[in-house]
Amino acid sequence: MKKVGFFRSIQFKFIIIYILLLLIAVQLIGSYFVRELEADLLDAFKGSVSDRVDLLNYNLTDAFNEERSEDEDATTLEEDVQGIVANIDMNPITSLQVINSERRVIGTNDYTIKDLIGKKTIDDNVQKAFLYGSSIDNTLLNNDTGEQIYVRADPIYDKDDSVIGIIYLEASLEEVYDQVEDINRIIIQGSLIAITISAILGILVARAFTKPIIEMRQQALTMAKGDFTQKVNVYGSDEISQLADTFNDLNDRLKYSMQAVEKEKQKLSSVLASMSEGVIATDKDGEVTLINESAGKLIGRNPNKLIGIPLLDLLNIEDRIVDINDLETSGSIIIDLSDDDIYLIRANFSIIYAEDNQVTGFITVLSDVTEEEKMEQERREFVSNVSHELRTPLTTMRSYLEALSDGAWEDKEIAPRFLSVTQNETERMIRLVNDLLQLSRMDQKEYSLHRKRTEFIAYFDSVIERFEMNLEDNIIFKRELPSKEYYVWLDEDKMSQVLDNIISNAIKYSPEGGVIRFKVSQTLNRNRELLVRIEDEGLGIPYDKRHKIFERFYRSDRARTRQLGGSGLGLAITKDLVEAHYGRIWVEGTEGKGTTILFTLPLINKRRRGQS
Repeated sequence: MKKVGFFRSIQFKFIIIYILLLLIAVQLIGSYFVRELEADLLDAFKGSVSDRVDLLNYNLTDAFNEERSEDEDATTLEEDVQGIVANIDMNPITSLQVINSERRVIGTNDYTIKDLIGKKTIDDNVQKAFLYGSSIDNTLLNNDTGEQIYVRADPIYDKDDSVIGIIYLEASLEEVYDQVEDINRIIIQGSLIAITISAILGILVARAFTKPIIEMRQQALTMAKGDFTQKVNVYGSDEISQLADTFNDLNDRLKYSMQAVEKEKQKLSSVLASMSEGVIATDKDGEVTLINESAGKLIGRNPNKLIGIPLLDLLNIEDRIVDINDLETSGSIIIDLSDDDIYLIRANFSIIYAEDNQVTGFITVLSDVTEEEKMEQERREFVSNVSHELRTPLTTMRSYLEALSDGAWEDKEIAPRFLSVTQNETERMIRLVNDLLQLSRMDQKEYSLHRKRTEFIAYFDSVIERFEMNLEDNIIFKRELPSKEYYVWLDEDKMSQVLDNIISNAIKYSPEGGVIRFKVSQTLNRNRELLVRIEDEGLGIPYDKRHKIFERFYRSDRARTRQLGGSGLGLAITKDLVEAHYGRIWVEGTEGKGTTILFTLPLINKRRRGQS
């Protein structure tokens, strides 16, 4: 695993967040403090100026309203104003002008602008003060010095409250802003000191938080290598400590789980190694993930070099199964792996499902069925030959019986008995021949199904009712059929033969008073199939013989089967007919407790319900 750099670590992110939070808090507090302080300083400054102006206005009002004589020794208004301006403390006022009603400057405290006395002023603030008759103040930037200055124009009233003069002043605000700048500098310096100290503390705190996490990460890497002996240190009882304690518990559980998995893996390896059948496991894409030695021997290739090869390529069945997902419906197939001699392998496929019913892989079991297939082929040839050979003598026997029926039955003791036995055997042989012929046609694909869209529940119920009307030996039928309608494609004649064979066998092998149950349900796998169950309470079939009951001529109890008139071909025909309907058939049950025959039929897709 790639090592995480410091600048990408949680520790660095924690320090940055810690500093940013502190910096934001300091900046917000500092900005608010400086703004309020600046406002207070400006208010104090303007208040000081206002006090000076009020005193000056009071004195100048008396001077403007004083009546003057024409005596040569009497003082003029300009002289009185100049005297008042010169005697008043104007700090922090830097420039002061007194303007009469004619807009002329008649007094100033700024000796650098003495030449303005007697001249008219055009200052905008003065004009507004005359116009509105109220004080006008403003903050301006001195273009010559670049300083902020406070400008104010206050009117001087006569006894009739008419404006007879203006006091115009300018005061520098630099002292105020210098104080604000000094305070800003102090705040910045304090912030830097606080951030430095906070960064040091943040590093210490971050290490305290991240140290257990780093240790857990190291332990996780150790666990990933298969080492479960180490533990994470627990430093306290907080949430991180509880996480460390839980991590240690997880370590112990994983240790025991890995040991159990390893034991099961060893058992599985032993089982696979000792199996005579070949086993191939693939993933959901059909690529080989596991193969045992027996499979390698059957295929004739080194199993260690087959991992990752697609199963369809390995078995050379791409022409029969185009897509790996088709294995879900394939069940089992016979593969011929030899070009010269007959060498046949049966491949049985099963699907591995996850909890969400999704396919996660496939299991293929290979077995050598060369001899079995040879015997089956010979048996099929025998059935075909015997069928044709027996048909002529059977016809002759029937003619002979007819002749006996016409007159040879005069011996009232022997003839009827002989006739009855001969007739029964004849009918049995005829049924055997018919079964053999049907199997032969099915093997040679000489028959066709005439399927149509059928509602299965109603059809099945009618078949059961037909048997129920002729029940003997107190056999009880119990139906467990759903009320919902299920539609399938059926050849009703062929399916009736399937149901007749199964139900007849259930009746034959059920004890007196036995119960036969009929159940229908829909399967839970991805394929929409109808599952039919027919259960009896007969003797049952031994576990080791279940796979043989669908073989031709096989009888689980030969004496009882012959006594009941069985030929050993009924279930073989049934199996072929079910598979011709694209279904599956199998047997379940316990010996001594009854037998259950199950088969499936594919349901019609909902989008095709309206078709026929």
